[in-house]
Amino acid sequence: MKEQRKVVKPETKPRRFVFVLLDNFTLLCFASALESLRIANRMAGRELYSWNLIGEGGDSVTCSAGTVFNLDGDLGELSRDDTVLICGGIDVQAATTRRLLGWMRREARKGLVIGGLCTAAFSLAKAGLLDGKKATTHWENSDSFSEEFEDVHLTKSVFVIDGNRVTTAGGTASIDLMLKLVADDHGEDLANSVADQLIYSSIRTDQDTQRLSVPTRIGVRHPKLSKVIQMMEANIEEPISPSILAKDVGMSTRQLERLFRRYLSRSPKRYYMELRLQKARNLLMQTDMSVINVALACGFASPSHFSKCYRAHYDTTPYRERGSHAARLSI
Repeated sequence: MKEQRKVVKPETKPRRFVFVLLDNFTLLCFASALESLRIANRMAGRELYSWNLIGEGGDSVTCSAGTVFNLDGDLGELSRDDTVLICGGIDVQAATTRRLLGWMRREARKGLVIGGLCTAAFSLAKAGLLDGKKATTHWENSDSFSEEFEDVHLTKSVFVIDGNRVTTAGGTASIDLMLKLVADDHGEDLANSVADQLIYSSIRTDQDTQRLSVPTRIGVRHPKLSKVIQMMEANIEEPISPSILAKDVGMSTRQLERLFRRYLSRSPKRYYMELRLQKARNLLMQTDMSVINVALACGFASPSHFSKCYRAHYDTTPYRERGSHAARLSI
């Protein structure tokens, strides 16, 4: 295929990206970012971007899919012109070591841009680099993130750029971020050419949210049902009674019951309970919160009631769930 090279700013020094690969990092978010840079160079006909892969130990690291990557070096001194992207993935808490945190804080004092791809927003927040800033992370980790880092304004955006801190929600959100950076560096035409090469037809901005809308997720396009579910999702710690939910959307409790039975084959109370238990499971898996605090964060008045409901839904207790998860990670 014959390519049309795009005009870019002349005499620009290649911008270097330093990818810090954490143990069990997500391959898709890393590859999406790297390929965007490679294609930008190809379309421009010269080196606009360069990159290095580093990590703790400087030898090799394994992604969550089991593939091993050789590293270019250890966590060392960087130039203040470098852009650092921490690549997170599964069990980012364990991968965020004391040495990594110290290195991030030291490099941040130079004023360089530091970003977190996928779950690596946790690493940045743990280092204190997101205090008072807006950020995003993968939606599955948002509950645990919000509980642990109250000083960070967590959004549901695909990516967030707040000063010299950058975060993405993971997966293909890396493409959206890199297209934004390419456009800022060398213009919209080049960014659009990169998107075309990636067969990426819908470029998202930091105003786009990462999850599908409620109607799309549940497969039902009923405005009142969608509004009730949004209210449920926004009020997990202090659940709202079905009667109040029904009143807020202009219907009776009986009408709301029929709506849930018809479209979701369960009662509003049952659906709400499942949402709360799902959040509880995420917190058990992703945080060190006590079971009592997890119960309170998910709207349960007592640990015994929480344990009873959890066992009825997941066929195990919260304590055993956490223990089994820890055992799986240690294998």
